[in-house]
Amino acid sequence: MSLTRRELCCLFPALVAAGTAGTAIPAFAAEDELLPSATFAFDKMPVQALDHAEVRRIMKGKLATGERVEAHETTLPVNGYPHAPHHHAHSEMWLIREGTVELTINGTSHRLGPGGLGFVTSNEEHGIKNVGAGPATYFVIAIGPGADT
Repeated sequence: MSLTRRELCCLFPALVAAGTAGTAIPAFAAEDELLPSATFAFDKMPVQALDHAEVRRIMKGKLATGERVEAHETTLPVNGYPHAPHHHAHSEMWLIREGTVELTINGTSHRLGPGGLGFVTSNEEHGIKNVGAGPATYFVIAIGPGADT
């Protein structure tokens, strides 16, 4: 099943239902199990400090339609980036919550601020970096082969 950008954007609120009553911790399905319907209270999600970022893991697993999905929130410090530019089989979408980032897709850089959305399709090289004066926070939705690994 292929999804259009519009369909992916429409999935975002369903995947990241922050601040509502429901599941207090992120949802992670076993490899052969489907993700259950759920909500995720943002203030209950644990924050994991990594070398280059802080991450809130929201959910990952398999959708009823067969696609693999993973969602998380990342906060980068000034001039921070999570890893070098790379590519993989799944598609990714970034929704910028605060700050200013530079999203590079196949060597072309794009600046995005709060409310901006970036999308990269399967196997295109991409990277993201905080280019603002303060922290940058964004949500990531990954869909496709390997998104939940």
